[in-house]
Amino acid sequence: MTTAAHPMEQTGPMGWFARAEAWLDARGKGAWIAAMVLGMIFFWPIGLALLAYMIWSKRMFSKSCRYSSARHGFHAMKTSGNTAFDAYKAETLRRLQEEQENFEAFLERLRDAKDKSEFDQFMEERARAARAERDTPDAPRTL
Repeated sequence: MTTAAHPMEQTGPMGWFARAEAWLDARGKGAWIAAMVLGMIFFWPIGLALLAYMIWSKRMFSKSCRYSSARHGFHAMKTSGNTAFDAYKAETLRRLQEEQENFEAFLERLRDAKDKSEFDQFMEERARAARAERDTPDAPRTL
């Protein structure tokens, strides 16, 4: 185990900045953000300095949600080692995929029906306006 990986376990004297950094690192990104917000509230240059340090040291963007969601997608396809469970999981995933495809097809038919209905209504209103214009005698125009 190295001291660089676990700064809280370092045995030599640490400066106040290194101790504060290790303390915040031990508590995660939320502690860094809270420290930055409190710094902005009490003395804005400190909050701004913390924000700059978080961006510079890449603490602001580490362990992002986009990486963890991709990891969970791969976890769903991993086998458990139990063939009965894996068969059940595969069948359930296949059934859910089929239901999703059926639902998407239903929504597409629903959209098509709505579009056709709106188009038919437009054409009917246009025809009605044309009949009304044709049936109304032209009144003499006065200038």
